[in-house]
Amino acid sequence: QVQLVESGGGLVQPGGSLRLSCVASGSIFSIYYMGWYRQAPGKERERVATITSGGSTNYADSVKGRFTISRDNAKNTVYLEMDSLKPEDTAVYYCCVTNTVVFYWGQGTQVTVSS
Repeated sequence: QVQLVESGGGLVQPGGSLRLSCVASGSIFSIYYMGWYRQAPGKERERVATITSGGSTNYADSVKGRFTISRDNAKNTVYLEMDSLKPEDTAVYYCCVTNTVVFYWGQGTQVTVSS
């Protein structure tokens, strides 16, 4: 019924940039926010950034000033521009869409920051 398709992950050197995209399709009503979470090996999944349909954003302290989340509500698409990447940003990144009642998740995309 609902599908989230992510793209943009890959391998990048420290200091480099990547742009992740996530397109949501299906019957999703009253989206509250779209966002990105990540999980590194042996660590808990953490919120990276979220953006509401109205444009309000929230960022994890670890990525503030380096990552930028944006969205296209008409296309149900959310983006994550990642700049000044660090090795500690290496993780599987998951797209999430929610209306606060139901949460939908993407399959995850690997981001590896290594020289």
